[in-house]
Amino acid sequence: MGYLLAALGVGLIVAVLWDALETIILPRTVARRLGLSSLLNTFLRKTYKLIGRCMAQSNSRREQLLGAFGPLSLLILIAIWAWLMIFGFAFISSGLQVPLAGGGTNSLPVHIYASAVTFFTLGYGDVTTVTASGRTLAVIEAGMGFGFLALVIGYIPVLYGSFSRREATILLLDARAGSPPTAGELLKRYDLHGVGALTDLLKELERWSANLLESYLSYPSLALYRSQHEKMSWLGALTMIMDACSLLRVGCEKDKPENNALMRQAELSYALARHVVVDLAYILDIPPHTAKEDRLPPSEWTRLIANLKGQGLMVCDPSDAYVELMKLRKDYEPYLNGVSDSLFLPLPPWLPMDGELDSWEVTAWDEERHF
Repeated sequence: MGYLLAALGVGLIVAVLWDALETIILPRTVARRLGLSSLLNTFLRKTYKLIGRCMAQSNSRREQLLGAFGPLSLLILIAIWAWLMIFGFAFISSGLQVPLAGGGTNSLPVHIYASAVTFFTLGYGDVTTVTASGRTLAVIEAGMGFGFLALVIGYIPVLYGSFSRREATILLLDARAGSPPTAGELLKRYDLHGVGALTDLLKELERWSANLLESYLSYPSLALYRSQHEKMSWLGALTMIMDACSLLRVGCEKDKPENNALMRQAELSYALARHVVVDLAYILDIPPHTAKEDRLPPSEWTRLIANLKGQGLMVCDPSDAYVELMKLRKDYEPYLNGVSDSLFLPLPPWLPMDGELDSWEVTAWDEERHF
């Protein structure tokens, strides 16, 4: 029985080290579903959905809870890793009957306490090993504990660095495409004289999408980190990119030679943004589906065309363009719908309501209840 307990301890330690190696040192997409982090992330995502559904009527409170859920999931994962390693070393020392001085008994709880003190290098000295094998095991555990803490210290800044880069570009869209960012507002603000600026912006958004894809493939839990501003989100930004590029592709201005660079960049930005959404839906095991309500019904399409008339996007035949746009939307909207419903991130409209202000134009000082 003792050797089986020791073998269980070795298995726990190996499993944790392997999982931490894949997650921190060699971050990549892992196909297997039996890893510790994979199982935990699956459980946390289900809990995430449960919180979102149970608090659907209280939007502000739900946002607060879901906003804290992403960082909390990271702390839970780190804590589980640490305690599994502590239990692993305790099982080894207890299974091999390593004698301990102090503590009054060599029971499993005492071995767990001694293992925790050693792992976190506390050095109380009230319970110590008295044999060469026990001291060797303690030195190995202390070294692993010190290395584990060092890895965690290096892991968290990398994760939050990716989060900060993601948010910086999202905030730039506030003045460029509205709050939330919409394709119609983006094209309105970049009129016929802003073709070069729009091309540069789409190029920047292509790079942002590439960074987003790399971050999410390496750290899928980053998708649970919500944006700091209520009307802005990474999913809304991706939606705006694909919507705007789709509108450019159905406009009759696309055949003009001076728009060649813009059209090519629109194709590239669209392709990478769709790549992000499709891959993330696969990683998070979110199936695509059709939305209950159309984001762009004929009435909204008419309003969109009216707003864009003379603003750099000319649609020769609105009916044919609408049909062509519907075909393009079928390639990406089902994946957006799935991720939106699963992560409780609303998709932006194609055009904001008339008179709606950007976030930079509204502050908490404008609200009397703030005081």
